[in-house]
Amino acid sequence: MSSATYGRRSRWAALLAVLIALVAIGATYAAITRTAKASAAPAEEATSAQIKEGKNLFLEGCSSCHGLKAEGINGDTKAAGGNGGPSLLGVGAAAVHFQVSTGRMPLAGPGAQAPTKAVQYNEEEINALAAYIGSLAPGPQIPTADELKYEDASLAEGGELFRTNCTQCHNFAGRGGALSDGGYAPSLMNATPQQIYEAMVTGPQQMPIFSNETLTTENKQAIIKYIQTLKTAPNPGGQDLGSLGPVTEGVFVWIAGLGLVIAVAVWIGAKVR
Repeated sequence: MSSATYGRRSRWAALLAVLIALVAIGATYAAITRTAKASAAPAEEATSAQIKEGKNLFLEGCSSCHGLKAEGINGDTKAAGGNGGPSLLGVGAAAVHFQVSTGRMPLAGPGAQAPTKAVQYNEEEINALAAYIGSLAPGPQIPTADELKYEDASLAEGGELFRTNCTQCHNFAGRGGALSDGGYAPSLMNATPQQIYEAMVTGPQQMPIFSNETLTTENKQAIIKYIQTLKTAPNPGGQDLGSLGPVTEGVFVWIAGLGLVIAVAVWIGAKVR
């Protein structure tokens, strides 16, 4: 066999080897891609199903006030006999979860603000509603498990941040207080860590929004830890009278003291006779 013939066969063998290698790589890639798509399909279908369920729940229980497309109902429609409600576009899944999980929505009736009541939906339905509204426009999302890990946060920092940003409305003990125009800051004693976090990022009612530029995730975790500590902290002063400060204490002293003075005066009058 001549060297020229051997060289030609070597080149063909090399090209054939490269072709086989390319085919093998392509087949392997296609197999991996199909496997990845197959494993991802159930999650996508679950998300689509959740959004579909949320849409059905919204149309049934929320659209009469917020519109069929969550665009809100304006004043003219309200004046014509409809129920006026704000647009939900852009409020985010976190706002929906907070409002519905605390029983504020569906709204019990018109007033200065939405009061809490018995929750109307289970957790699965609440998450579905939140997923649907969240799919309509970008907005604050439901906090992740990592964002709610407050156990290792600084309690001292949380107390300082709470006194700086929260006591003006929720009072020093987190028990709430009166606001202007008939509103009020609710007690935080029954709020879950998730609801507290969602309230900070969405600003329900008259509450301001605390973005990550104002309070970082670590700051929010510290505040949550402080509030959780308030729930179980013993009261060295005895009966807290609702932890509403000098108002309730003054009322108690006034009623008890005045009652005692009247009782003594009646007793003295009876003795004189």
